[in-house]
Amino acid sequence: MNITIYDVAREANVSMATVSRVVNGNPNVKPATRKKVMEVIDRLGYRPNAVARGLASKKTTTVGVIIPDISSIFFAELARGIEDIATMYKYNIILSNSDQNTEKELHLLNTMLGKQVDGIVFMGSKISEAHIEEFKKSPVPIVLAGTLDETGQIPSVNIDNESAAYDAIKFFTEKGHKKIAFLSGVYKDPINEKRMAGYKKALEEADIEFNEEYVVDGDYTYDSGMEAIDRLMKIQEKPTALLAGGDEMALGVVHAAQDAGVQVPGDLEVISFDNTRLTLMVRPRITTVVQPLYDIGAVSMRLLTKLMNKEEVDDESVFLPHRIEERDSTK
Repeated sequence: MNITIYDVAREANVSMATVSRVVNGNPNVKPATRKKVMEVIDRLGYRPNAVARGLASKKTTTVGVIIPDISSIFFAELARGIEDIATMYKYNIILSNSDQNTEKELHLLNTMLGKQVDGIVFMGSKISEAHIEEFKKSPVPIVLAGTLDETGQIPSVNIDNESAAYDAIKFFTEKGHKKIAFLSGVYKDPINEKRMAGYKKALEEADIEFNEEYVVDGDYTYDSGMEAIDRLMKIQEKPTALLAGGDEMALGVVHAAQDAGVQVPGDLEVISFDNTRLTLMVRPRITTVVQPLYDIGAVSMRLLTKLMNKEEVDDESVFLPHRIEERDSTK
């Protein structure tokens, strides 16, 4: 039988209002009364009904998190930052895996709203007009984490991807490289369009002609990194440097290069994006553009708490700093 607030009040010989004040941490309860109520709560095993409390306060202290792939180290680190800040502000998390499927993303969004969440953190790839339409209809705030909305209508937290790619390519050009490959993620994703713009800008500044043969469209997987090397090594003018749009792809690049007798960094220097722990699990260890994944998640959740509590927000589009961590895959 479920223990109710009425049972606790009867056993402690106090009003239900007093029990409610004790449960919610209201200081206007005498210490002796608080102690007596807490003893009864412990003895009966009473657990407050979050749904009933939510109906009364119009808040459920629950946040929905929609994530493309929880098995990905990239998204797992983002999610950890979200969860830690949610715990700090006493919010519970409902986590759902979308598989980067637009139809499933929109279904999950409406499922979360049906569960009366107080806000949603959304991670995906391409934000379509259908996404924007649903986001704008949402009765609760939504924040994008590591996800770009080109319209600028939805609050978001990212790095400046164009600047990050520019810095990585400039790192190569300043060392004299002229044959620089770019292994992007899915090119039509807004983040990769930004990175491509940074790639082209750095080449132009170094007076290096853009060569489409050096651009390979990947899908963030290890296999796509290996396939990229197979393709690039068939070019007559083989690249001497490569920027990979994700750590898993970069591992595939390094291993496929080694299999093909291409020395990293002797014959091919490699820079990756993200700086997950994968970059330290391969030899040579991979030089990387550090994307502060945990911080992106944490700041996204903090921004969401401000929006949920109607606090003042200076800027709803937040860009966190990036840097290049030099390791052994570059000379």
